[in-house]
Amino acid sequence: MIEVKNLVKRYGDLLALDHFNLSVRDGEIFGLLGPNGSGKSTAIHCMLGLLRYEQGEVRLFGEPMTPTSYEIKRRIGVVMQNVAVFEELNVQENIEYFCSLYVKDRQRCKQLAQEAMEFVGIQDFYKMRPKKLSGGLLRRLNIACGIAHKPSLIFMDEPTVAVDPQSRNNILEGIQRLCHDGATVVYTTHYMEEAEQLCSRIMIMDKGREIATGTKEELKGMIRAGEKIKMEVYALPAPLLEQIRQLPEMKSAEYQEGELRMESSSAHVLVSVLDLLRQAGLVPGRIFSEPPTLNDVFLEMTGKQLRD
Repeated sequence: MIEVKNLVKRYGDLLALDHFNLSVRDGEIFGLLGPNGSGKSTAIHCMLGLLRYEQGEVRLFGEPMTPTSYEIKRRIGVVMQNVAVFEELNVQENIEYFCSLYVKDRQRCKQLAQEAMEFVGIQDFYKMRPKKLSGGLLRRLNIACGIAHKPSLIFMDEPTVAVDPQSRNNILEGIQRLCHDGATVVYTTHYMEEAEQLCSRIMIMDKGREIATGTKEELKGMIRAGEKIKMEVYALPAPLLEQIRQLPEMKSAEYQEGELRMESSSAHVLVSVLDLLRQAGLVPGRIFSEPPTLNDVFLEMTGKQLRD
């Protein structure tokens, strides 16, 4: 669906994209994550043919993408972070207008606009002007304007910023339905839980280049941080603690004030720990286990919090 090879883009002395590569498969929700200034927006604008670049190649649907690739652009939907609608038009008129940029038949536009309103759940507000809508409804309108013409490929740049939980859930469920209906989605977000919930594969990028790409499980397997396990144990002997530390999958184990804190490459190590405790005649109390998160992956790979 998307093939980007060795893309180089400069803004004066700033190297915004440094031989950037990307491959997105047909029918997936592909997450593009990176700190502010990592090059995500520049990469998207180059893929859309909105920015010229110094070196590299962009192919969409197997065809070279250029600023004049209008037939390709008709198959693309764009939902940017900044809401872009007309205050002079009501909800339905806004959607019909943006749909008409791709579909020339007016009756077909009306039908598609109605379907888009129902898809994002704003059909009851079709006569309202944008300034009368809540933030969540305005985001839904923005999405409806970007998908009304039923694009095969959709770019979504932080579509859930500053919306209430109900609207966020509605938007995320809608994105999953788009994928189920056959669309391919490139999705950027600063919310790790969204990426975990939505994306079939994720790329982490920084300083204009790819750092790592894979499923969330594959990415978690690339970092040092592992499964975090806390266990209440009374009077753990030092020799037993050393045995626990020597277990094959154990990364670290510390004991303090009746709590054994461990980090391992797999939760299966817990079975071995319990077996050692049983052999020593010790009965553990409460046990807590926390797998590594995408936030752990991001922080370790970039050395930055996501909103740096």
